[in-house]
Amino acid sequence: MAHAVRCARLIDVESGELLPERTVLVDGDRIRAVQPSSVPLPDGMRVLDLGEATLCPGLIDLHTHLVGIAACGDPVQELKQSAAQQAFESITHARDTLLAGFTTVRDVGTFRAFVDVALRDAIDAGVVMGPRMAVAGPYVTVSTGGGMITGLAHDVELPREFRFGQVRDVDDVRERVREILHGGADLIKLIGTGAVMAAGTVPGAPELTEAQMRAAVEEAALYGAHVAVHAHGSEGVKRAVRAGVRSVEHASYLDDEGIELMLEHGTYLSADVWWSDWLEEHAFAADFDPETRAKNDEATEAQRTAFTKAVRAGVRIGFGSDAGGFPHGLQTRQLAAMQAYGMTAAQVLRAATLTGAECMGRQDRVGSIGPGKYADLIAVPGTTVDLAAFDDIPFVMKGGQVVKDQLSGPVRSRGGC
Repeated sequence: MAHAVRCARLIDVESGELLPERTVLVDGDRIRAVQPSSVPLPDGMRVLDLGEATLCPGLIDLHTHLVGIAACGDPVQELKQSAAQQAFESITHARDTLLAGFTTVRDVGTFRAFVDVALRDAIDAGVVMGPRMAVAGPYVTVSTGGGMITGLAHDVELPREFRFGQVRDVDDVRERVREILHGGADLIKLIGTGAVMAAGTVPGAPELTEAQMRAAVEEAALYGAHVAVHAHGSEGVKRAVRAGVRSVEHASYLDDEGIELMLEHGTYLSADVWWSDWLEEHAFAADFDPETRAKNDEATEAQRTAFTKAVRAGVRIGFGSDAGGFPHGLQTRQLAAMQAYGMTAAQVLRAATLTGAECMGRQDRVGSIGPGKYADLIAVPGTTVDLAAFDDIPFVMKGGQVVKDQLSGPVRSRGGC
């Protein structure tokens, strides 16, 4: 079906400019053209007039976890659900994410192997409402490391689906990468250092060697896949960048040398600089233990300082929220946080659209509003780019289908219908 989506302003995320009075012509799931609203429409177009709204490409979150118990401080709770329960629960997570304006996500790892693959496929088949997903499958991690469910008694052995990505050496890494990609994953997620949420691990401590990370990058490249690495500590970050990973997640203790390496290699940064604001407000209700809170407080302060330095240096920065650590659908709160820690509003929106698409290698399909791209559109009220307005997005279109509309009046047709 052909649509004409009219708006008072359109955000050109490439230039950072607001273009007045634009109409986006949509055929099926793709954009046919973008034109001034004064240009006559072709016959047969259904007109969606969004009035004084500002139109923006659908948002992209590079760091989500749609599968698993959301906003839970104890990963052991994962063992109290079946794979079927997690799959059904993830349907709500996917819907909430899409309705929040995120039409594309990179889902970067699960404790239980391959439930994310099933969710992605259900969305692609139209069975479930949700964003376009690129999924990482199970974490590639060392035993007792940041990608494992820790805190269990020493004589309790996890089922294989919870340790599918566990590795010991370089050969293990290559084998796990192959198995994960053969299992349907789109990318690989390495756990390069300890984690805030994994009991007993140290966020700053490296857990994978540079050789192991390089093996993962090389093996994934054979399948045309990228590698993202969870790395809080500066040494873990630098190992990952030298190994050739596509993106570094968190980078809490990123130092000047690490920033220079990221600039040299063109590595993307995905840093969850808002999550701790939610955690601080809800920590007791979410039952986060004192060890986790202490690790988080220290990492948060360091991360926000490092993020500001990375912005000033010109590191490629995408939008990655770590949704799942907090309730899904709240991701847009991070937009204002990224601005608070050094980015302009235009830079933030580019990070959450075009830069995210580039990191995923999907800039030919998503990330901006232009001919041939998917018709993934969101709209917010207002005459300027106010990031607070994105906290409750009233209009969402994914692939030419309106999934949320609190803006347009009655749909009008222009001839031929």
